[in-house]
Amino acid sequence: MNVTIDSGRCAVVLVDYQQRLLPAIRGGSVVVSEAERLADCARALGIRVIGTEQNPDGLGPNASGIRKRCEITHAKMHFDGCEDGLAEVLRVHGRPAPTDIVIAGCETHVCLLQTAHGLLRAGFGVWVAANACGTRNAVDHEFALARLRQSGAVLATVEMIVFEWLRGCENARFREVLEILKARRD
Repeated sequence: MNVTIDSGRCAVVLVDYQQRLLPAIRGGSVVVSEAERLADCARALGIRVIGTEQNPDGLGPNASGIRKRCEITHAKMHFDGCEDGLAEVLRVHGRPAPTDIVIAGCETHVCLLQTAHGLLRAGFGVWVAANACGTRNAVDHEFALARLRQSGAVLATVEMIVFEWLRGCENARFREVLEILKARRD
């Protein structure tokens, strides 16, 4: 895996920000806000944003702010979205397939963790936007992030990832992306 992330070989996966689950997520509104900032910056830079929904017939859809930012929302029944074809969705023909995936979502210790592990097994580099991830219990969140780091995922924040995508202030989209970052909604 590369030490830095390149916007030209990247995609974003937003895991299970489902409306029915969010009230139970610690700091859920901040987690969603960070995920929306990540998605808005990615889209401004031409990076694909894919969402997943766990058992949408039972748990309902993602929050509308997340759903509208996703190019595709992939329904799944397994906690690991790759078990339901997520890796194939990321490798759709007609586009260069990403080598690195930035992932964020709920719950950190279940669907986010297992989907990140599935992406690692599928050969992707995985970058976890940790401040855009949430769970009901702080201990589960902490241990999930530790396990992800041990598994080879890179932990970062939304702003760390976005500024690596930009590389510098001469990027043609710098001002647009900077405005998105400044419009912090927490």
